[in-house]
Amino acid sequence: MYRHLERRLAQQVRDFLGRTYSLDLPQIAIEQPPKVELGEYALPLAFELAKKLRKAPRQIAQEIVGGIGPIEGFEKLELAGAGYINARIERAPLAAALAADEKPKALVPQGKILVEHSSINPNKAAHIGHLRNAILGDTFVRLLRFAGREVDVQNYIDNTGVQVADVVVGFLQLEKKSRAEIEGLSRQPRFDYYCWDVYARVSQWYERDPQNRQARLHTLHAIEEGGNETAVLANLISVAVLRRHLETMDRLDIEYDFLPRESEILRLHFWDAAFAKLKASGVLSFEAEGKNKGCWVMRRAGTNSTATGAEITEVDQKVIVRSNGTVGYVGKDIAYHMWKFGLLGRDFGYRKFYRYPNGHDCWISSVEGEERHPHFGEVAEIYNVIDARQSEAQNTVIEALRGLGHNDAAGHYTHFSYEMVALTPRCAAEMGYELSDEDKARPYIEVSGRKGFGVKADDLLDTLIASAKKEVDSRHPDLSEPERVTIATQIANGALRYFMLKFTKNSVIAFDFKEALSFEGETGPYAQYAGVRAANIFRKGGFDPEAICRDLARHPAAELDRFLSGQGADELWELWLAASKTSYIVDQSIATSEPAYLAKHAFQLAQLFNTFYHRHPVLAEADEGRKKFLLATAAIFLRELTRVLAVMGITLPPVM
Repeated sequence: MYRHLERRLAQQVRDFLGRTYSLDLPQIAIEQPPKVELGEYALPLAFELAKKLRKAPRQIAQEIVGGIGPIEGFEKLELAGAGYINARIERAPLAAALAADEKPKALVPQGKILVEHSSINPNKAAHIGHLRNAILGDTFVRLLRFAGREVDVQNYIDNTGVQVADVVVGFLQLEKKSRAEIEGLSRQPRFDYYCWDVYARVSQWYERDPQNRQARLHTLHAIEEGGNETAVLANLISVAVLRRHLETMDRLDIEYDFLPRESEILRLHFWDAAFAKLKASGVLSFEAEGKNKGCWVMRRAGTNSTATGAEITEVDQKVIVRSNGTVGYVGKDIAYHMWKFGLLGRDFGYRKFYRYPNGHDCWISSVEGEERHPHFGEVAEIYNVIDARQSEAQNTVIEALRGLGHNDAAGHYTHFSYEMVALTPRCAAEMGYELSDEDKARPYIEVSGRKGFGVKADDLLDTLIASAKKEVDSRHPDLSEPERVTIATQIANGALRYFMLKFTKNSVIAFDFKEALSFEGETGPYAQYAGVRAANIFRKGGFDPEAICRDLARHPAAELDRFLSGQGADELWELWLAASKTSYIVDQSIATSEPAYLAKHAFQLAQLFNTFYHRHPVLAEADEGRKKFLLATAAIFLRELTRVLAVMGITLPPVM
């Protein structure tokens, strides 16, 4: 409703400017006043129009306020300061619409959206950095679906790359394992942990003697070629690790629809089809001499030639195909994204790979697949959740699409970038790492999978759950063990997901257990606790929150006005107004690709409710009419907080 009224206000102002000044402003800036008593919207446009109209901002604002006339849903517009216009909503109609859960029709763009996230190398256990990627991606999927969009969730699997090759080298060269032994290990519950250690050891083996890296090159070539024992072992290892990754993410209620693998991009000749198009269009050029002799290159994203028709300098070149004929990561990525947009003329085979507890099937790419399968690819928009270090590679793919003449596709390709996750020294110590005095003085400790230093995702979840359970055990010893484990898991997952979302994407996160699990401050448990408090009001009073809302929606406007105006009403109205902004915040989060706005919204709702809770003993209210209104206030908060947290992938436990 809040977004709907904002759009109505903007349109009325736009129409007035056209009528009165013959001006057409496609965008009308609308802000939110610092205090609710000043109104619900603030318009600074008089300052923008001052030069065009050659009038003082205050005079322009006065003319708009005096001449615009009545606007449905608004009480009035007011002149403020040197030229601001404050707009006041008619509170009772908005409250009634919110209580009735009315949702004005919104124009939902056509076309499917593809969100690719996680994309963990299937060579070892998932770690804390992968959790930030997956939680950001999953939350963005939930945002889009809340807004009514159709979304496919994909998790790209690089099963033929260097990282998988290194683990194969480790098993064969260091572990001296046979295929049968590796198969036996792959069936163990935490095979991904075993691979974590192998990967760290083989990295150290390379460092001891650079000649050892030749084993990587031979293994990588064999994997890419396929049809040999090395490729079979790589597939065996990567599939087993991949299953563990899906199990880990399922603990956080993160699901995927399709797992496209690099092996099929090679086997099904996606790159060959893309290569032909790239050469024919001139996107790629062959280097006959110089540093990149024998390579196929394209202009590095962000560079410009010094003159029309000038050759690309070596500095400006991005090698796509190496002189030995092997294609680099970016080349395969270009082919893959052409498939995503339906521009390649080829498709994967598909087979079922993993079934979630809710019955949802996750499919995987295959050379020959099942006859009946969902349709993937040919999407209208793409969001790739990949860390900021991959910006150049992502921009290269976009430039390749433009070079091929697919400007519309390039314009609907978004690199959803984010920064790394580190650990606070306290968190690293709690996870069992020995720290030097220098480490302890640092603001954060970086993790490194190659060095074996990092926090495995499952270990992090286990530690969070164990910490939360200690608190649940002390507060609710009357509950059964399974109930306490379930509640501790809900709190731990809420703590982790909120912590990963509350920081803007371009912020480096230093994870800390104590901060994440705190019941005070901007945390998941703080928001969950506010929701549990609200639910307890209805449990203790024996009321149905939805029935309370439906009843309030039928009240006459004059009766609602009694509680929404006068002394102390602004404080109550602020909570109602915040609750009305859920769709507005969702739209803002999608438009900016920034889920942190949603986390801030959940925190604001929780703060406002906690103030309300302490100042208004709802069940003890003697005035029956006011009691019903206070109950409705709590019900509206509970409904909207539950929705907001659900979009963040967080659930409300029955007790805290």
